[in-house]
Amino acid sequence: MKTIKKISLVSILFMVMIACNTKEKEDHSKHNKSAATTFYTCSMDPQVKEDKPGKCPICHMELTPIKQDDTEANEISLSKQQIQLGNITTQTISETQSSLEQNYTGVLTINQEKIKTISARAMGRIEKLYFKTVGDYVAKNQAVYQLYSEDIAIAKQDYFTAHKQLAMPGDFGKNARNMLNAAKQKLLFFGLSNAQIESLKTLKDVSPYTIFHSTVSGTISEISTTEGSYAMEGSSIIKLADLNSLWLETQVNVNYAKNLKIGQKAKITFTDFPDKTINAQVSFINPEINPDTRLLLIRLEIPNPNLQLKPGMQAMAKLTQSNLKGLYIPVDAVIREENASYIWVEKRPGVFENVMVETGIETNGMIEIKSEIDSTKKVVITGAYAINSEYKFRKGSDPMEGMKM
Repeated sequence: MKTIKKISLVSILFMVMIACNTKEKEDHSKHNKSAATTFYTCSMDPQVKEDKPGKCPICHMELTPIKQDDTEANEISLSKQQIQLGNITTQTISETQSSLEQNYTGVLTINQEKIKTISARAMGRIEKLYFKTVGDYVAKNQAVYQLYSEDIAIAKQDYFTAHKQLAMPGDFGKNARNMLNAAKQKLLFFGLSNAQIESLKTLKDVSPYTIFHSTVSGTISEISTTEGSYAMEGSSIIKLADLNSLWLETQVNVNYAKNLKIGQKAKITFTDFPDKTINAQVSFINPEINPDTRLLLIRLEIPNPNLQLKPGMQAMAKLTQSNLKGLYIPVDAVIREENASYIWVEKRPGVFENVMVETGIETNGMIEIKSEIDSTKKVVITGAYAINSEYKFRKGSDPMEGMKM
């Protein structure tokens, strides 16, 4: 009987212990749940996290209670105090008209369309070059080079002989006239002037050397041969550039290039002449994009009547495009990562979500949003980077990772 009482007493004590343990676990569970839903942090030092109220151990400000973030992967909830301290403001955006004014720096170059080539009119040897320095100015009708050519010498001799036979009677005189005309046409083809051809009539002997003159004026941009070298018919001797017209070449971002057009007007200023401004037009837009820089070459034609401007000088082109329609927000409202850009949108009061966007041109501190945005939602205009920093701190990852998931 005594044994039965002892067993009963032990059983009762065991049940009481189990009940106490169960209750303790329930209370502990409730305590953990409560602790898990709220924590306390400092708005100035967000790395501080406490499970009870108090003061920040760093700046001694009162800790702010924060509810555990139960938002989705690409969302974050903020308290009113955090929104105020982060200077976070929002507004709805709609399509507006804007004027785009962009400055592009470039370098003046020779207008390739104004380059003239003086070439060898017949095969022969260059006996003398009258200009040997790039940059020298050559006036029209100035002697450029002297050529020894057997082909030209034979044509000269034919002309000289035919002229001597003109005074012969009968058919000899008539045939001489035909030979004279044929020889003259050949000499003209070889590039001799009428004055040079007429001078052959008064010579005693025909020289195999011929001096060739420039048919245009210009600045030497290239010398292609040297004295004593042989030249083939049509080969280049020198190139003359007309510096009364220059090119300004610059590179623009693809986003801006789509709105450019041939003939578009621009104002050009110069580093070496701060007070000088020239009106110019876009004359060429390269159809090919540089695959390395993703830039596009454009060219403007610059008038230079007094030759004050020189190739190699730096210049700046100011291009203005008016009445551009689109969605524009401040540049700082866009978070730019290596492979994408995104903005923060207020999903509901105090809750913000990040939205990936495609950006376009930038102008006057604003950036174009090419993606469609819900017109009823408010976009974060200021404080986007504050939200981004808080997101990274809480979630322990970049917002873009949450969007990818």
